[in-house]
Amino acid sequence: MKKFATLLSVSVLGGIMTLGSYKLFVEEGDFLDPEEQRIEAPSNRVLPVSNNTAIYGTNADFTEAAEKTVNAVVHVKNVAIFDQPRSVWEQYYRGGTSGKAIQGAGSGVIITPDGYIVTNNHVIKDANEIEVTLNNNKTYKATVIGTDSKADISLIKIDATDLAYIPFGNSNNMKIGEWVLAVGNPFNLTSTVTAGIVSAKARDLNAGDGSPQSFIQTDAAINPGNSGGALVNINGELIGINTAITSQTGSYIGYGFAVPSNNARKIVEDLIEFGNVQQGILGIRGEDVSPPISQKFELNVSQGVYVHDVDSGSGAAVSGIKTGDVIRQIDNIEVRKMSDLTGYINTKRPDDVVEVKIIRNGKERSLKVPLTKYETYVIKPIGLEVANASKAELNNFKIQSGVKIIRTLSKDKQSQALVGIIITRLDDQKVSDVSDVEKILNKKDSSEPISVTFVNAQGEEQTYIWR
Repeated sequence: MKKFATLLSVSVLGGIMTLGSYKLFVEEGDFLDPEEQRIEAPSNRVLPVSNNTAIYGTNADFTEAAEKTVNAVVHVKNVAIFDQPRSVWEQYYRGGTSGKAIQGAGSGVIITPDGYIVTNNHVIKDANEIEVTLNNNKTYKATVIGTDSKADISLIKIDATDLAYIPFGNSNNMKIGEWVLAVGNPFNLTSTVTAGIVSAKARDLNAGDGSPQSFIQTDAAINPGNSGGALVNINGELIGINTAITSQTGSYIGYGFAVPSNNARKIVEDLIEFGNVQQGILGIRGEDVSPPISQKFELNVSQGVYVHDVDSGSGAAVSGIKTGDVIRQIDNIEVRKMSDLTGYINTKRPDDVVEVKIIRNGKERSLKVPLTKYETYVIKPIGLEVANASKAELNNFKIQSGVKIIRTLSKDKQSQALVGIIITRLDDQKVSDVSDVEKILNKKDSSEPISVTFVNAQGEEQTYIWR
């Protein structure tokens, strides 16, 4: 009897310890500090945005998120229409009739119940016709609302109602290690869901080329055909548009990349509201703080963006940002590298005001900076895109005015070498900014030759004529 009483006491004590441990580690773990749960999403101008603040642990069930999203991810087909047979076989089988051919396929995400769909620009590029197939096998023809080739985002629309859609989540709130699902149509296998985690944020795949990107990196399996599909969190909210993989074979090896939902949402709202993308800029030129930069400029920080140049008249200049400052934070976003800064700025519009924290002479300062409009113009006859040049860039070329070549439409090395060069005159007329270029070209007949005067690195002018 005494032995039984001892065993009973041990059992009761063990039960109390187990229950106490559950209350301490499980129940309390389900509740977070209100500050941690708060979502500071961008203002909702057009599109549905989720208000869900629940965060799940590693024991989360993926089935609910999959069921919420699989019917809102569609198969997008890029169709080419041709009037004549393209080969001997088509001549034999079709005779002289016209036909269609699928020249590309990917995925898309329904973001409103009336048929707005976001996908990648490379999925629908140069399409004569776009076919969208829903998860229930219904097929629609889609029209292009607008595109942003730089961000590789396009908005298309089908004529339908009461569609399943995925609300936008706040990609700024995603944490490294958080569970995500990739939903799409890899290898034409419809309605495929894969799981993984957020491997990194603000990942730049074009480091060093002057146009930093800001991708969410994930190890959820993404393969050809997933492009334009959804990256969703465990609540079924859209936190990214799957865009690219890094692979020597062309298939998944553990690295997938998605455009953050805050960036995609801003682009889509701009296309709906304005018909083009409204891009705001701080007005600075800079680079990542690195050990050589820290040593060269005697900085007391190891991360951030070092400001090399400030555009005159920009919001940065007006607000007091100076050469030599190190940007460490913008609003509530930590800035460790340039892609953190540009990724956040790309969610804003001209005239939006952001709070920028800088380090100057070892002391932290906070400045309110209004964003200015990023203006570019494509000179189609010569295949060049230009933007306003900063005062420092003009000084480097020892000139007073001109516009800078920021991109070429051709990929040959000779054309690429023009990036960064200054154009001072078009048709022997002085150009000071992008608006001058636009005015001169709008008065020309597209069939007329155009003369362009460049300034090389030695400050020498060279004039070429395009016919």
